[in-house]
Amino acid sequence: MSTDSFSAEHTGRILRPILFWLIPHLTNHGFDTIHFFVRKGAHFTEYFIFCMLLFRGLRGGRPGWRWPWAIEALAIAAGYAILDEVHQAFVASRTASPYDSLLDSVGAGAAMILLWMWFRRRSRAAVS
Repeated sequence: MSTDSFSAEHTGRILRPILFWLIPHLTNHGFDTIHFFVRKGAHFTEYFIFCMLLFRGLRGGRPGWRWPWAIEALAIAAGYAILDEVHQAFVASRTASPYDSLLDSVGAGAAMILLWMWFRRRSRAAVS
């Protein structure tokens, strides 16, 4: 996703006609605001899903929740987020931002919190 194809210019070209068709009275400023939040939401969501899949892969066929699996999944996702931003620094149409890397890591962290809550609730339900 850190290639030229997913630059703001390219995603805007796809999103603009859709949004102006859905919301004909939308202003350019309104479009820019929506486009910003769509792009930042994509950062969060991509790494949320990525970290859940990493946890599943690290867990393998073993049951339950283990903190080492969660920490390792989170570390891999955060490391990848940093490398992704470094890569974007070398793509002419992209800008590298430590804030995007932080947002990616927050998405990964949210996934681990949600998984921890889910496993905790499941184990309590099994005891009852």
